[in-house]
Amino acid sequence: MSRPAHGTLHHVELWVPDLHRALASFGWLLQALGYTVHQDWNAGRSWRLGPTYLVIEQSPDLTAGRHDRRRPGLNHLAFHVEDTTTVEELAADATEHGWRLMFPERHPHAGGGRHYAAYLENDDGFEVELVAIAPPERTRPQPARES
Repeated sequence: MSRPAHGTLHHVELWVPDLHRALASFGWLLQALGYTVHQDWNAGRSWRLGPTYLVIEQSPDLTAGRHDRRRPGLNHLAFHVEDTTTVEELAADATEHGWRLMFPERHPHAGGGRHYAAYLENDDGFEVELVAIAPPERTRPQPARES
């Protein structure tokens, strides 16, 4: 591994109410995004991609049974995804791994017309955003020309 750039994210640690459920949803997603298992212990697991790793842990110190992304704290994690085709493939496969598509009526532009992404939420209330690295240009209809 090369030396990380100053200021890049080192790791994120998520405390979850049910480790097995989190491993099914997050484990599948992280591996589909290219992360590999970094550490594994009775109460958790971590996955690494480059210099950054993500930890999922079921801590005995939890004070609630479900994550609420609308409370102070973590709202969501956003991941770069190779292209729009991969965003769609991951969004379709995600439902088999404990995720549901958020904002289906606005998918894949829930973040705006030039933003191609899938917003997913798992059974424990965690949200992820899968953002296409190079979304296709959306063109506006051209006004009709007068002859």
